[in-house]
Amino acid sequence: MGFIRGEGRRQGTLFPVILDDMISADHACRAIDAFVDGLAMGELGFVRAEPEQTGRPGYDPRDLLKLYLYGYLQQMRSSRRLEAECRRNIELMWLLGRLEPDHKSIAEFRRLHREAIAQAGAELVRCAREAGLIGGEWVAVDGSKFRAASSANSVGARVALERWLDAVEAGDRQDEVPAEQEAVAAAQNKLESHPEPEARFMRSPGGYMPAYNVQTAVDAEHALIVAQQVTTEATDNRSLQPMAEAAQAAVGAPGEPIHILADAGYSNGEQAQACEAQGMLPHVPANRAANSQGDGTLFNRSEFIYDEKTDTFRCPADQRLQRKQLKREKNRVVYAGTPEVCGACALRARCTNAKQRVVHRHLYDGALERMQQRATPEAMRLRRSTVEHPFATLKYLIFGHPRFLLRGLAGGRTEISLATMAYNLKRMIGVLGGVQLRAALA
Repeated sequence: MGFIRGEGRRQGTLFPVILDDMISADHACRAIDAFVDGLAMGELGFVRAEPEQTGRPGYDPRDLLKLYLYGYLQQMRSSRRLEAECRRNIELMWLLGRLEPDHKSIAEFRRLHREAIAQAGAELVRCAREAGLIGGEWVAVDGSKFRAASSANSVGARVALERWLDAVEAGDRQDEVPAEQEAVAAAQNKLESHPEPEARFMRSPGGYMPAYNVQTAVDAEHALIVAQQVTTEATDNRSLQPMAEAAQAAVGAPGEPIHILADAGYSNGEQAQACEAQGMLPHVPANRAANSQGDGTLFNRSEFIYDEKTDTFRCPADQRLQRKQLKREKNRVVYAGTPEVCGACALRARCTNAKQRVVHRHLYDGALERMQQRATPEAMRLRRSTVEHPFATLKYLIFGHPRFLLRGLAGGRTEISLATMAYNLKRMIGVLGGVQLRAALA
């Protein structure tokens, strides 16, 4: 008995293959096609959304956006790789109608349409909301480091130049011996020509590396990413309000109540209070140091009860500590007892070794207390199960490796916009199925 044999390479066929018959009804290509064809490309900011009457015809931006969405779904982000796939990939032949754009045209499209691509991603979120895939009540926020395109040596040399120039400037102010102007000018020119001036060294599980901090807001209903940002902030403690506002704008009207879930890295009393004023309730563990004195034998800060009406603290001896705001205190308010009362107190030996007991209260202590109370174990479990796995999908199933191909903050934002669009399409297909999703996008 012989093997199963294929057709001869030079064998002709009476019935030519139709491309449409080779793409199943629930294939992701059909969802990409339906979504992009439904976009108002001109309103979103895509160049040449309508063909010119004269001159050499260009590629339809719809076709190039379809190409990139398919590429990111298949871990293909390189313009040269996409060019090669257009010639041999039958799914792309169907999606683009056998177009074979060169890599320069492909790369130029991504470079020119950074804002428009972000707007297209927001339009997909709107479609998901209309299809009932976004609950809009609970949103989890988290950040993760993505390696920059530039090498550690390149960024390290740039950082060293910046420090040297800062030292030269400080020396000039102190009337020290000035550096040679030619050396300073050469260093400045080298800095200005650096391809990635925004990248900073950030701590990650693999150590310190040049990276950007990618922030995502994920709806808890079906784990769809409703908002994303790429920042140069090494930590997350200033990202609570911006991400909460972006999530609120994406899932509903401004002012609508929304619950924001985040870890202790987002603990920020000022931003938490601002979120509450806009109808966003943060569920975040408060991250602050204990305010205690002595070696553990003295009364802890928790023994002092704050009275919001009188803005005073009541001590264990039932005396009042009055507010004394000092100029050197930035985000803390100082409350202190009087030396006369504290000196005559019977509990002084258990309270303080100084002339008077001093207690600090955070300027936004009320907001920190409220968000701490909301951060229940159930809320934190919901946060973990909602926002952490999308990062794994973005890094290893869409990017293939958590490193940007495009340089600079703008390039990173473009890549994350495309990646989150691809991720959301993948999730929507998984929830609704390809056929039903096409009907919802039509």
